[in-house]
Amino acid sequence: MILPIVVYGDPVLRKAGEEISKDYKDLDTFIADMFDTMNNAKGVGLAAPQVGKAIRLFIVDTEPFVDGEEEEEEGEEPEFTKEEREFLKKFKQVFINARMLEETGKEWKFNEGCLSIPKIREDVLRKAKIKIEFYDEHFKKHVEEFDGLAARVIQHEYDHIEGKLFTDKISPLRRKLIAGKLTDISKGKITADYKTKVYAAKK
Repeated sequence: MILPIVVYGDPVLRKAGEEISKDYKDLDTFIADMFDTMNNAKGVGLAAPQVGKAIRLFIVDTEPFVDGEEEEEEGEEPEFTKEEREFLKKFKQVFINARMLEETGKEWKFNEGCLSIPKIREDVLRKAKIKIEFYDEHFKKHVEEFDGLAARVIQHEYDHIEGKLFTDKISPLRRKLIAGKLTDISKGKITADYKTKVYAAKK
């Protein structure tokens, strides 16, 4: 089932996610719905807060990077080695109760977007390599290292379960320049090729 994606301005995007257990209600169905939602929106990652649940769960599927289908991708496509291309084409993972252990290497810049912030892209600096601890959908524990675009997508989604957005990582000047667009998104003045949900404060 395709879920509506929560957009900028909803408080759930600013909440640190809570850990869950393997007994979390309808977990398998929720994960399947998240993949349906992400694929429909042509994304490469999606975190639970983006569909309204402040829990420590996100998913990643980097195949669209290789196929050139990532939502709103602009400019030149990234260049990959044969090994990188093969890895990205197959990299599909569920991350539950993730904890970032290390972020190392030289910072590099990449133009990022976010399904919760439609039509806005900005250059973001992130470390090249990460080490992360997480559980998969079967609640098997992993400690793994990633680099390149895979690491970046994981870092972006990990930020979501920490209540952070990629716009927090750009310069104050850039944030000022896009402030009006962000306000419009929070008010529902947006166009997206997928279902969205705008926060309505209770009166």
